[in-house]
Amino acid sequence: MAVEWTKENSFLEKLCVSARSIDDTTGEYIPIVSYGLTATLTGKAKEDTNDPSIVTVQVKNTGKEVWCGVIKWELPIEGEGDPFFLLPGYMYGNNTAYLPSSGRKKFPRLKKHPKGCPESSFFMTRSDRLAAPIAMVYLDGCIRAISAKPYYVQGDRLTYAGFTCSLDKPSVGYTLGYENAPWLFVQTATIKERAPLADSSCIKIAPGEQFIFDMEIYDYESDSVLGLYEGLESAYFKYHEAPRTVPDMTIEKATRLLAGAVSEYAWLPKEHMYSGFVFDREEGFAYNKIGSLSWTNGLSVALPQLQAGIRLKDETIRKRAQECIDYIVENSINENSGLLYDAVENGKWSVHGWWYDGMRTPGHSGYLQGQAVYYILKAYALELKHRDTVHKSWLDTASLVLKHLNCEMNTDYEYPFVLSEQTGAGLQYYSLGSAWCLAADAYYMYLTGDTAHLKQAQASEKHYYTQYVSKMECFGGPLDTDLANDNEGILAYIRAVSYLHKLTGDDNYIDHLRIALCYEFSFKLAYNTPVSIAPLGKVGWTSCGGSITSVANPHIHPMSSTIVDEMIYYLQFRDDEYVKSRLKDTVGWGLQTFNSFDKEYDYGRAGWMSERFCFCQGLLTEHYPDGSIASTWFALMPWASASVIEGFAGDAWEESF
Repeated sequence: MAVEWTKENSFLEKLCVSARSIDDTTGEYIPIVSYGLTATLTGKAKEDTNDPSIVTVQVKNTGKEVWCGVIKWELPIEGEGDPFFLLPGYMYGNNTAYLPSSGRKKFPRLKKHPKGCPESSFFMTRSDRLAAPIAMVYLDGCIRAISAKPYYVQGDRLTYAGFTCSLDKPSVGYTLGYENAPWLFVQTATIKERAPLADSSCIKIAPGEQFIFDMEIYDYESDSVLGLYEGLESAYFKYHEAPRTVPDMTIEKATRLLAGAVSEYAWLPKEHMYSGFVFDREEGFAYNKIGSLSWTNGLSVALPQLQAGIRLKDETIRKRAQECIDYIVENSINENSGLLYDAVENGKWSVHGWWYDGMRTPGHSGYLQGQAVYYILKAYALELKHRDTVHKSWLDTASLVLKHLNCEMNTDYEYPFVLSEQTGAGLQYYSLGSAWCLAADAYYMYLTGDTAHLKQAQASEKHYYTQYVSKMECFGGPLDTDLANDNEGILAYIRAVSYLHKLTGDDNYIDHLRIALCYEFSFKLAYNTPVSIAPLGKVGWTSCGGSITSVANPHIHPMSSTIVDEMIYYLQFRDDEYVKSRLKDTVGWGLQTFNSFDKEYDYGRAGWMSERFCFCQGLLTEHYPDGSIASTWFALMPWASASVIEGFAGDAWEESF
């Protein structure tokens, strides 16, 4: 491979190129000259800056036949210790491969000496599995990264690129054409073996033809893995595309449609709660109730519905939300543990939520307890401010549960991930998801002015920041991902650190807030992936602004839409174009991701929204009645709608849009 530079740049000369033909059955990549291909790099390397070197790549077929296959560029890195990889939305470090695994949930785990699926010393994936088209690695104070277009359109042919990471010879890579190797993770229970190269996964180059494209190569120093965010931000602005615009759709109209649909179609009067799923069938509406305290139903729906009812001056929406909160506060308390039961099972409150069989330890969820207290307190404050109504039982219940949670902090000032159903004692820790308890504590102090617990809360924030956020390894949010790195726990930490800043004015919390937002942004799509599968492909739905759930659940769900208030709060203190743009993406994505009219997404009524948006090959498991694959679930899922509502009807709603 020829390299031409305006100045000496030795590390770029180490960029390795190899290829695999569609006819190859070994799976090995060999020198491209073996296929009659040549590759030339030209460009100008940057000096004394973290900006990338812009490289123009020219691949030429000198043979006499059309070449079809995958071409791979690998950028190596050298240093002491273990490399930390960032393929945003796909690989964080080694995806907690150093932690014990129950084996129930399989997602990519990077290990030097793998024992079999899902462990491997390398991974290759189609580009649209990543939130942004960049593969990065940090080692021994150095960051290297490779970035380029995620796909190419040649006439009526769309060719995907791919990205790689490897421990064999520590490197990150980029491919023209792609492979999912050693496996394609459709979902944790559906894993496909490495497939033979197919016409659809290959790049084609005719005899004498040149394929020319640009590549960005990053090489800069950093004191920690947090420096990876600089490269991600650069790639974001390079490849950013805004979400589509729905004509005449406004925040108020979207809130009215979403909240109105949840109130009208999902409200269950006898249960005093909302249904988890609502299906619109020929014989009428059907319900999968999955009653829960919060997270996927319950208070995570009721609080945004209350916000919407108050903002829109809609008493039906408000009263149903209030009734749901009353019902939970009055009926879900577990007298033995002093905590709130997590779910409704066969009409009775229990800890047996739909996620129960996926837990390592039985008991109450710290995630749900903290989130429930936070939302009850937010509801209390809303009713007091806007209705001049004091819900004493709401405040009393939240205070009692929070007091118990605070007593179960361990000596690291971490809240429990699981607490005993019998006694309320902390049973399992080591999870960012329990930061919901810290968010509740910080908000309680802000709301009541009782700051007796402030020093402990500050110590807790320091622990969560040091143990998870600063390491870019945030796991233990969703209860169904077996400690995979995820996008949910950070949403609790973002709330907590925002209120700690409001309480103290300490500017370090704004710094931590920015870092936490950057972690969330690493899961948020920077561009619009090509989606051809209906209904998303038919509607014209776009992915930018939506956030991947976790490295285990590779679809977009709308939970990250809930932190619009916190992004706006941050921007009161920092003039930050990156956060501004990500905020616009988040809002824009929410405005175009539900039925704006009946059956727009091939199901349901206006305002209906599901939680599943398949932006890539992941979680494509739903089907139309005729058996064809579908890119979403065909159901109204109120917690998903409520996530967008919370972003639109929050504290900053009236002033900011």
